[in-house]
Amino acid sequence: MDYVGSTVSWNGQVPDPDTSSRLLIRDYPHRAIAIVSQTHALIFRHSAAGSESQNGSSANGGNGGGGGSAISKCMVEFSPITKGMLSDYRPLTPRPVYGTLGLIAVNQDVFLSVITQALRVATLRPGETAEMIQQVQFFCLNTNEYDDVLSAASDPWDPDGDSASVYSQGLSRRDVPVEHPCQELMKLLGNRSFYYSTDFDMTNRLQDRSADASSFDIDNFDESFLWNSFMIQPLVQFRARLQPHERETLDSSRILTSAVRGFCLTVTIPQSVAPLRNTQSGMPSYLTVISRLSCRRAGTRFNSRGIDDDGNVANFVETETIYWSPSGVVFSYVQVRGSVPVFWEQSPGLIPGHQKIIVTRSPDGAQPAFDKHFEDLETSYGAVHVINLLSEAKPGEAELTQCYRYGLQHTPLAQKSSDRNSSSDHALIRATEYDFHAETKGPTGYEAAQEIRHYIENSANGFAYYLAMEADDARSSGNSGRKQSSASAHRRFVVVLQQEGVFRTNCLDCLDRTNLIQTIISQMAVETFLDHRSERAGSDFWVRHSNLWADNGDALSKIYAGTGALKSSFTRHGKMSLAGAIADARKSATRLYINNFADKGRQNTIDMLLGRLYGQAPVVLFDPISDYVTLELNKRAATFSSSEVIKIWVGTFNLNGRLDGLHEDLSPWLFPTQVKSADQLPEIVAIGFQEIVELSPQQIMNSDPTRKQQWEVVVRNTLNKHAAAAGGEQYVLLRSGQLVGAALCIFVKSSSLAKIKNVEGSVKKTGMSGMAGNKGAVGIRLDYANTPICFVTAHLAAGFANYEERNRDYLTIHHGLRFQRNRGIDDHDAVMWFGDFNYRVGLGRDRALDLVRTRNLEALYENDQLNLQMVAGLAFPYYSEARITFMPTYKFDVGRDDYDSSEKQRIPAWTDRILRKGQHLRQTEYNSAPLRFSDHRPVYAHFQCTVNIVDEAMRDKISRELYERRKGEVGDVTANTTVEDTDDEDLIGYDAIEPGLPAASSDRQKWWLDNGRMAQARIQPPTPANPSTHTTVLNPKRPANPFSPTDEPDWVAVPRAESRLSSFSSLSTSPYEHINHSTVLSSSANSQNNGSAAASRKGGQPMAQSLSSQFYRQDATATPPPPPPPRRQGAGNTENDAVSVASKKSASTASFASTFPGPPPPPNSRVPPTISGVTKALDELRASSSSSPSSFSNASDRHGPPVLPRQTSTKVNTTFQPPPTHAISPRPVSAASSTSASGTNISAKGKPVPPVAKKPAHLASVPSTTPSPTSSRVGSASHNLGDGTSSGTPPPKPPRRRTDLAASGYSDTPPKLPARTSTVASHGRPIPSSTKARSSNIDLLGDDDSGNELSRYQPLQPS
Repeated sequence: MDYVGSTVSWNGQVPDPDTSSRLLIRDYPHRAIAIVSQTHALIFRHSAAGSESQNGSSANGGNGGGGGSAISKCMVEFSPITKGMLSDYRPLTPRPVYGTLGLIAVNQDVFLSVITQALRVATLRPGETAEMIQQVQFFCLNTNEYDDVLSAASDPWDPDGDSASVYSQGLSRRDVPVEHPCQELMKLLGNRSFYYSTDFDMTNRLQDRSADASSFDIDNFDESFLWNSFMIQPLVQFRARLQPHERETLDSSRILTSAVRGFCLTVTIPQSVAPLRNTQSGMPSYLTVISRLSCRRAGTRFNSRGIDDDGNVANFVETETIYWSPSGVVFSYVQVRGSVPVFWEQSPGLIPGHQKIIVTRSPDGAQPAFDKHFEDLETSYGAVHVINLLSEAKPGEAELTQCYRYGLQHTPLAQKSSDRNSSSDHALIRATEYDFHAETKGPTGYEAAQEIRHYIENSANGFAYYLAMEADDARSSGNSGRKQSSASAHRRFVVVLQQEGVFRTNCLDCLDRTNLIQTIISQMAVETFLDHRSERAGSDFWVRHSNLWADNGDALSKIYAGTGALKSSFTRHGKMSLAGAIADARKSATRLYINNFADKGRQNTIDMLLGRLYGQAPVVLFDPISDYVTLELNKRAATFSSSEVIKIWVGTFNLNGRLDGLHEDLSPWLFPTQVKSADQLPEIVAIGFQEIVELSPQQIMNSDPTRKQQWEVVVRNTLNKHAAAAGGEQYVLLRSGQLVGAALCIFVKSSSLAKIKNVEGSVKKTGMSGMAGNKGAVGIRLDYANTPICFVTAHLAAGFANYEERNRDYLTIHHGLRFQRNRGIDDHDAVMWFGDFNYRVGLGRDRALDLVRTRNLEALYENDQLNLQMVAGLAFPYYSEARITFMPTYKFDVGRDDYDSSEKQRIPAWTDRILRKGQHLRQTEYNSAPLRFSDHRPVYAHFQCTVNIVDEAMRDKISRELYERRKGEVGDVTANTTVEDTDDEDLIGYDAIEPGLPAASSDRQKWWLDNGRMAQARIQPPTPANPSTHTTVLNPKRPANPFSPTDEPDWVAVPRAESRLSSFSSLSTSPYEHINHSTVLSSSANSQNNGSAAASRKGGQPMAQSLSSQFYRQDATATPPPPPPPRRQGAGNTENDAVSVASKKSASTASFASTFPGPPPPPNSRVPPTISGVTKALDELRASSSSSPSSFSNASDRHGPPVLPRQTSTKVNTTFQPPPTHAISPRPVSAASSTSASGTNISAKGKPVPPVAKKPAHLASVPSTTPSPTSSRVGSASHNLGDGTSSGTPPPKPPRRRTDLAASGYSDTPPKLPARTSTVASHGRPIPSSTKARSSNIDLLGDDDSGNELSRYQPLQPS
């Protein structure tokens, strides 16, 4: 470049190491990439299961094009670095990374884009630096295939990529060359046309961001100039879901980067040649030019022309000139360029000047897009002055000029109002047609372009410029002489002036001619700024200024056309040389080649970067735990939120351009009542002035802030004098704004500065020139604690009958006054709108004066125009005004209390008003003050505002607790996990979609297993047709798979206990058990022949118990079936005292199968139970007549299905371990047995009842798949097979299940069985004492009316 390189002191510096990060990777067990700052890490992991195919065409489909696309999902986690957290990671690149540009999916692969090389090129002011991107790398999240691939664009010494042909393959360390899928993207991002900053938001001009240099607000990114918007948007959305403290930490890490395209460069101005000198510091000044190229209609020269239907034009560039002086002054001026805003195209050709221009849409058809384009310009910049440089001699350009002229004539912004009383100066668009080639044909050449100054001078003065100054609040305030508090000793930037309009310049390409004219406009703005400060710049300064603009033109031309700008020789040196002409010819030839042969490939790469290819979809990021925490915090907002009432004083005063009041005491207005204590002082003082300058044609366009600054000093001195007298703290100027004669100043207590943030200002003109140029509004907004407050002062159109024009002024201001993040006036909880609204009283002068003399304010107010317009809803809807108790404030004779006695004889009116809106506001006073140096009387109001205060420390504490708790509940499901991918991982952490429904489940979390409990169910058997003789049981013939088609019913009716066969009608209802009834019957008969006398539980060895022992006994040499897979178990008591059970003889003649059909199939078992074990048990049952007591002593140590305990002889004591909690459900207890247990504890012989063991917990927690039959009961007279008799007891009830297993725990001592009322004799056996009865147990083995007692059994250890 041709700029004065010696003046760029930081040229060649790398970015600050404190803003860099490390890039780490973990390969096992899952590939994850981490961007690690000093304290935190941002970890990404591709979710293969979360990526799903999307068929059909989609608006944001995947990269490949065609009919289908895949949405790529990634898990992301942002967390502080802990010990061992990154132990499995290794460096992915030896270089530090300077931020990430985002994520992009290419051919089903997800790539992370990071900046690996950059160069510092600009310093706007101390603390605000900008870097040029020199190298960008893309790392794949889901495969290591491209880890070792080197791209041709990675050569830092070949930024233009000239050494690598577009057809060449990428270099690789492998034997087989592999081209990186993002090679063209790397070449594009590394061609030195992209810039970023870690200190400030480069996408916004200085006026649209905070005056404080230390702020960096990602939320305020302007996506029009954010070229990595498509890639960074998923990360910005992820950031928005974080908690405030996490968001601030992520912002301070500078990991997220905003990239703009265009130009950025700073030159230093030595103190010796600086226009503003500061002899104290000796520091140089900084002159910077920043150009931001819009990405809305981005593309190359012949691929992107004209406008689109959204109002975006090709090659739209916002260029800002910034000057910073060490004296504490910051100047900024913005202008824009863009293609002619009509629908037109131009095809490339090899003959210069023969590229035909085609207008593709009629002027009427293009008008909506044309109007939208200028509405957006007016909203962003204010009034617009169009400078059209197209030639009238060239047919194509002349046709474009005609279409342009037609659009300007028919756009609403340029229309004059149909109201005959409205001002003709209310148009917000002005146009100048300047045929550049015709004007510069003379002997002076391009120097004749300086004549354009005469056409645009008025607008240049009216648009003003942005000016901010360092405010030294430590200075003494007038006569107070009081030492200010330390809080006010901080030097801050205070906005003094704001730019109120913009020049929009265009030629055909918006490159060469446009850049030359914009250089002149920039020079005019700097000269105006220096003139207001009575300073002048030397030739050395202007040489640096010209070189900066020439470099700017070259950079923008290279982006759009492929070569540097033409006419740059004149821009640099002020004259056109022969060498410059030859250079222009060479550039023109190069443009032809590039535009015809290379632009198509460049256009495809640009579209990929911006996410505009067909089927291209953004990467989806999710962090379910953070989403859950955010939802929970919103529910608990009351725990960390509180409120506080602050006092706000608002005043408005039309000064009539007079300076007399600078020497008068403003106390009657600012302090109408004596302040006795510091508590009565308002926290905020908002003052609106109108007509600071006299309304003369010479002063209308004068934006000199000197008058405003003088009034600021007077007001601050008065405030601090009364504050000192009351023992209060001093006031400081927070921010002020000016729109020619209208000004708004906000003063706050010095202690309130810590509670105020996000202070922003804006202005809005309602007219462009003439008398309307002084009308408009100034707005300032702020956040006091967590409550947004907005102040607006306005000066609306004058004239008695112009109330409709005033209504339009209100609408213009209401819709056009915008702050950062596109916030409007209504986007605040409290709004105070005050000023000279100019609404009059609709009465004759004599009648109005009579009402004034009689103080009949009610009759006057009934004819007040503002009151009538508000009632009709035509102005200030939803605003409120307190009751007016003061006389009209306009128009007085200066220095007297008499209303206008001049020739105009104006009618008294309340032109000065204060309105409010918001539930947080309560007005306590509304009055005027007797200051007589103006023809208006000042008005003031007192407000009480309730502000919300959030305890950040408490919220952060609750947030961390919720995060840790949720992380423990659902596991580590984010990017740093070591579990396998599942299809349901994106569901973890989300609540139920509706109240009463369970949360989403996954392979690792099931709602029916929450809190460690196993699956449970309630089953109520249907009533049989004849309940007296039959009972209902599950059908054993149903297939094991409940979803397989079958004709078998779910339930079957079986006869009740009328015969021996009926006892076995429901011997087993489990589909996994197949019992031969004949075998059981033969065993029963053998048991009877052996003279077994067991008639009850206590009267002998039950036959069913023996049968159970034979049935479940396994051969020691047999290979057991595999155990069921482990399941999560709930907390419970797993250790109990050992229980000894005495047995007289081996269990060989009793059967337990009639009441226990066997354990249910293990849940989630991959191996279904087999029948071989059952068949073998039956064979043993036939062959054996007795069993050893120790046969089952180690049953719990063997793998296989759980074995039901058998009852042993009372003569043999067997000690066994207590059962764990994961056992079968405890049996329900009948009412009869409960009565028996509670009434009798000692048997006839005085022997205590042996302790009864608990059932295994895994059986207690899992209900059987089939209910136990109730037709056979152990120990009952009617069902006992030993005696063959029936006692005729009532038929048993259907089985019931215990439903509250988890709620009832087990005690350390063995529970005692509830006693039953015996229905048969005890056969002479002593009744032992019973242990503690279980509470709320339900007998699954029988009904509550049976008189039999439960037999005791041994517990099992789970396999």
